[in-house]
Amino acid sequence: MTGAMDVNKDLVAASATPLVLAILAEQESYGYAILKRVSELSGGRLEWSDGMLYPVLHRLERLGHIAGRWQKSESGRRRRYYRITPKGREQLTAERRQWQAVDDALRNVWSLLSVRTVLNPVEGC
Repeated sequence: MTGAMDVNKDLVAASATPLVLAILAEQESYGYAILKRVSELSGGRLEWSDGMLYPVLHRLERLGHIAGRWQKSESGRRRRYYRITPKGREQLTAERRQWQAVDDALRNVWSLLSVRTVLNPVEGC
């Protein structure tokens, strides 16, 4: 069973925008449901807090990448629902290209390292 792991704060911050935009590209959602979806998508390895998510939502809304509206839930509680905007979809496409480049580079270097390790194991590691 995989538990939450410590992911570098810089990595969490950098991945927040594409993750939120991708989740909202699936469907409109609200804060707590977005937090649950991040955990689900990461197999529980990413556990975001409210304090991390809401500044991201507010920034994306300010930039026009998402739009929010208040709505009463079945319980009568007001929730702010967010949806991705056309500008947000453009940003998501750009983010996806950038992350694909990073992912490709890391996969290439890791495969080179694993080949080297098999051919010439480093002593003392």
